[in-house]
Amino acid sequence: MKIYLAGPDVFLPDAIEIGRRKAAICARHGLTGLYPLDNAVDLSAADASLAIFEGNEAMMDAADAIIANLTPFRGPSADAGTVYELGYMAGRGKLCFAYSNDPADYAERVARSFAVTKASGGHLIDDDGLTVEDFGLPDNLMMIHTLDLHGARMVTPRQRPLDIWHDLTSFETCVRLAADRAIGKSG
Repeated sequence: MKIYLAGPDVFLPDAIEIGRRKAAICARHGLTGLYPLDNAVDLSAADASLAIFEGNEAMMDAADAIIANLTPFRGPSADAGTVYELGYMAGRGKLCFAYSNDPADYAERVARSFAVTKASGGHLIDDDGLTVEDFGLPDNLMMIHTLDLHGARMVTPRQRPLDIWHDLTSFETCVRLAADRAIGKSG
């Protein structure tokens, strides 16, 4: 089974090494990890961003499943590109797995960054008066239910690891879930 390895990991200073570690974990479980930075792209080319997009889309098309790192990135929610990739894979009927190394629910994470209060109707609002989604879910309901319906529940640790970007415990749990699913299809 080929797994597209999505996430903001590609922005880390040691992004290549993280990709190698993730691919090695996949291989130990009999899976092939497809990491976005495996694509060779000339970053100085005028169309570099389009080449990255097309390369990632080709990898997703070749993959049987996705494991998305939905750890909050530059805010209280997951990386926008990763969310797109998750939706792309779900829309093609592929298996979807994801993890977040921040176990807090979405409303709690929003409150870390913004003033959140209860409105007169009892729902949460931010300082702009906009409703804060509060279903006790780890992120936006569209992502969470995509996982429920197209793969498996989002994996989170009981407590936040010291290094949320390099701890691959929850990632490996997703790999095991994907491997179990692959065995079920072949058995």
